[in-house]
Amino acid sequence: MSDAPQRAARQYRLDRLARDEAIARGELPDAADPAPEPVRPPTQAERAAYVEQAIQQAIRRGEFDNLPGAGKPLEGLTGRHDPDWWIRRKIEREQLSGLGPPALMLRVENAELEARLDRMHRESDVREAIEDFNRRVIEARRQLLGGPPVVTPTRDADGEVRAWRDRRDARQRRATEEREQLEHEQRASRARWWKRRP
Repeated sequence: MSDAPQRAARQYRLDRLARDEAIARGELPDAADPAPEPVRPPTQAERAAYVEQAIQQAIRRGEFDNLPGAGKPLEGLTGRHDPDWWIRRKIEREQLSGLGPPALMLRVENAELEARLDRMHRESDVREAIEDFNRRVIEARRQLLGGPPVVTPTRDADGEVRAWRDRRDARQRRATEEREQLEHEQRASRARWWKRRP
């Protein structure tokens, strides 16, 4: 059988004796003493004064010196009013996807659409992606949920497929030219090496 209960009882008695001695010496308040008055929460003016004082002290200590962006104009002050500036900036800064009003999400997708299409390998996939994009633009224009207006244009599927094909062909030509240039340089390097041999 374990002696844990006896050890716990002895510890309880020691703690109780220590507390009673501390109360007798005046180090702890007696349980019979009335409770101290509750502390009154600070008023709004007192909080504001405290915050202002803390800011002024930090300024005097130089904690705001050499902050990034010090002395530079604030970003995004273009002069035109955008009521959704905060959500647009949050989406850009955090690189969030799939969040936000459809109007903003479609603008971002429209800007990145060509890069997304260039990663596709089949013409049918490109056409399907354009049709899906156009369907979502039209659906967002019909919404009655509010938010910013949808100004993203739809895309011409045939024109986008032709542009995708042209970009793909240009990439293939560049890759072929670079490969031929590299092979030419390697042949020239080997030829120089053979000429140097005795």
